[in-house]
Amino acid sequence: MLVGSAVRRVAIVGSVRIPFARSYSAYASVGNQDMLTAALRGVVERFKLQGQRLGDVAAGAVIKHSRDYNLVRESVLSSGLDPQTPGLDMQRACGTSLEAAIDIGNKIALGQIEAGIAGGTDSISDAPIVYPRSYQQLLLRSYRGRSAWQRLAPWFGLRPKHFKPVLPAVVEPRTGLSMGQSTELMAQRWQIARADQDQLAYESHQKAAAAWRVGFYDDLVSEYLGLKSDDNIRPDTSAEKLAKLRPSFAADGTLTAGNSTPLTDGASAVLLATPEWAARRNLPVLAYLRYGKAWAVDFASGREGLLMAPAYAVPAMLRDAGITLQDFDYYEIHEAFAAQVLCTLKAWESPDYCREALGLPAPLGSIDRSRLNVKGGSIAIGHPFAATGTRVLGALAKILAADASAKRGLVSVCTAGGMGVTAIVER
Repeated sequence: MLVGSAVRRVAIVGSVRIPFARSYSAYASVGNQDMLTAALRGVVERFKLQGQRLGDVAAGAVIKHSRDYNLVRESVLSSGLDPQTPGLDMQRACGTSLEAAIDIGNKIALGQIEAGIAGGTDSISDAPIVYPRSYQQLLLRSYRGRSAWQRLAPWFGLRPKHFKPVLPAVVEPRTGLSMGQSTELMAQRWQIARADQDQLAYESHQKAAAAWRVGFYDDLVSEYLGLKSDDNIRPDTSAEKLAKLRPSFAADGTLTAGNSTPLTDGASAVLLATPEWAARRNLPVLAYLRYGKAWAVDFASGREGLLMAPAYAVPAMLRDAGITLQDFDYYEIHEAFAAQVLCTLKAWESPDYCREALGLPAPLGSIDRSRLNVKGGSIAIGHPFAATGTRVLGALAKILAADASAKRGLVSVCTAGGMGVTAIVER
């Protein structure tokens, strides 16, 4: 039976992540399995789950080796959980871990499981490097040979070009454009000024630095390989310093290394459960995961910007919840690029766009920017692709738990492939 007798509430008990590190730095010697295992162990240790069997663990990575075909299950086996805990690999680009949380949440809500962990990990430092497909085909022809000559003959076609490595790239196969190039097109379409992008980036660093200073992240982040805090945060940056950086994706563009997320390594995980399961173990309930929505847009034809799917997902989710965009105390919008955040906000304020693209009778309206990414965003903290969703979810749950007057928060994550994943978290 897929559905239980009643829909149950999905409690966010807490989360743990390792510090996010700029690629090719602190975590250059480890890979996805090491980092995800560290994040899962952090959850197990923080909430005293040693030897316990959970209903499921769902997580994933965007860039991973073929050896990691069973990444999550292997990480679970080293996490301290009961080895009978299953593991599920998932991937929805940058929305992977938020999608994993929604998946675990659905299983809890439907009565299939009582508790589970969602998470994500990504490493640029340990990216898989492969050889051209022509070399692969040569090897396979040799392997399939029945005679000594059939196994030897393919090797006479070996050429130096076969040894040229193929590196992974964040490029859309349908357009051939990088994510930065695609976002430049969005910034042009929505007329997003460079100064506004730099200001948002500056605020991201200032908020993240302030959050670390007051100890907000102390119980959310577990030291790993000698790193105790996120190493990309720049408390001494300024809008003036950011304005001096050169464009990164077009000679006359507005996106720079300063107002875009850096290449980052890291992992995060969040523990979800029924309130009853948490109560039996004297564990806290910080908040509840109430709604989730995934969407996709037609970016390949040029009709829509690559990272605009959350602009569609959020109003659809608001209809499900019966609330408005202004009915949130906190907004967590993933900062893939400052321009992408500003395009989304501008789209929600546009009467024409909301009517013609979103099919709404009126614009969604503006948000209180002082409530946006209040503890810093991805530009400052970093963005290990699959780890960002549960990084945001865990932080937002803690923010809500600490604010007695707050009721709910919005999570919005854009992804490659013209997709987006969104969620609503409530006290």
